[in-house]
Amino acid sequence: MTERPNIIFIMADDHAAKAISAYGYGINKTPNIDRLANEGARLDHCYVTNSICTPSRAAILTGTYNHVNCVTTLDTPINGRLPNVAKHLQSDGYQTAIIGKWHLGEGKEHEPSGFDFWSVLPGQGDYFDPVFNQMGDEIEAEGYATDIITDKSLAWLKSRDQGKPFFLMCHHKAPHREWEPNPKYRDLFTDEIAIPDTFNDVYKNRAKAAAAAKMRIKDDITYDDLGLVQPEGGLEVGERARRKSNRRKIPNPSDVSDIKLIDKHTGEIFQFNTPEEFHNFKYQRYLKRYLATIASIDDSVGEILQFLDDNNLAENTIVIYTSDQGFFLGEHGWFDKRFIYEESFQMPFLVRYPAKISPGQVNKDICCNVDFAPTFLDYADTVIPSYMQGVSLRPLFEGETPEDWSQLAYHRYWMHKDPDHNAFAHYGIRNKRYKLIYWYNEGFDLPGTNDGGEDKEWELFDCQEDPMELFNRYNDHHYQDVVFEMKKLLEDKMRSIGDRIEHTR
Repeated sequence: MTERPNIIFIMADDHAAKAISAYGYGINKTPNIDRLANEGARLDHCYVTNSICTPSRAAILTGTYNHVNCVTTLDTPINGRLPNVAKHLQSDGYQTAIIGKWHLGEGKEHEPSGFDFWSVLPGQGDYFDPVFNQMGDEIEAEGYATDIITDKSLAWLKSRDQGKPFFLMCHHKAPHREWEPNPKYRDLFTDEIAIPDTFNDVYKNRAKAAAAAKMRIKDDITYDDLGLVQPEGGLEVGERARRKSNRRKIPNPSDVSDIKLIDKHTGEIFQFNTPEEFHNFKYQRYLKRYLATIASIDDSVGEILQFLDDNNLAENTIVIYTSDQGFFLGEHGWFDKRFIYEESFQMPFLVRYPAKISPGQVNKDICCNVDFAPTFLDYADTVIPSYMQGVSLRPLFEGETPEDWSQLAYHRYWMHKDPDHNAFAHYGIRNKRYKLIYWYNEGFDLPGTNDGGEDKEWELFDCQEDPMELFNRYNDHHYQDVVFEMKKLLEDKMRSIGDRIEHTR
């Protein structure tokens, strides 16, 4: 019998594909993460089924869509009695562990299940001196979260039973906001970073949801996000970032001459002459802190790969690097995620398995995060249970895309009761060329309108001709056949996975 592979699944939080140098955008360097692409495969069209942390993690763990696992929002924890991929691997002889961010609920009924060892952060956790829930006990750790999660992962690997294959989920909290780099990397980026072409998007020719979202770098970024001292005061120093939060957004006045910002680490004072200069400052601070936070994750991947090399484990260990969703890096003026728009929808995915996966592959087939669990089980030679709705990605990794591969990704965002971000609920599909979106949210008015709170709209984007998704073609008569076909594909997909259709023809 062929030796079953070990599996190390490394997942960061909110790590955009564009912030991995293997994807070729040139805004930072991630040499250790890039090793996985150079020595294995990179997926260019891997998508999230629900672009928010908790639901994505549930889909990855269970191999099911969120209407099935019932984890649809940040406030819907996972039921620990549900079957999951770790339980299947554990029952079939694998040692299993999860270390780092969990974010699927707290309390006994929501703790990790199916793991021989777990040490997870409560909620989002802290970047510095974090507390862990370790096998039901509260454990305090000194240091920087990314380093601690790495050290804990390596310690478990060293202490494992070497007679069994292992499955390790190493989940970093970074680079989730508010971004706090390791102090050694605070000044890593000194040169200006190019602003995206769509940074000043005014959301013309789009659904109302784009303009309504409260995720703009110009308007909604906070003092803490940018490592700045928050002045005392109320609305005059900034709108609340969230309900029941003391964090404030940095104002965005038309006259910036009275704005004075202070670096919380150095005390440096920043003042501005024009709104454009002020907006560029916000963007540069955001990107540089975000990318500096990622630098420690790249170090972590390097340490894990070095451990495998030093212990002759590299050849028979599958190593995957991904994120729980995409993230906006200033495209359309946004930070955050939530939307089916491409930057938020696309997950980075890099995999190395020297025994089976040829190096240097770039795959452009469409897949999604419900496919991860079946993939683990396929490589482990374990039965893929019938309840899982994903399919194994193994053929894609090994260069043999099946003729009947669906080339379709489905997304549904349910958190329309979140006025902090005002991101409308929606669902939709993407195939290799087109993306169809239905915005069915109720309950929020677009500022300046009086439409009764109902904003039900369709969008169709031609991802080939309009990759930045600036022009809604839904009502364009040249695309009516496409609309008809995409609606049929959407409805067929929703019926096949058992999700509720909200729209009418």
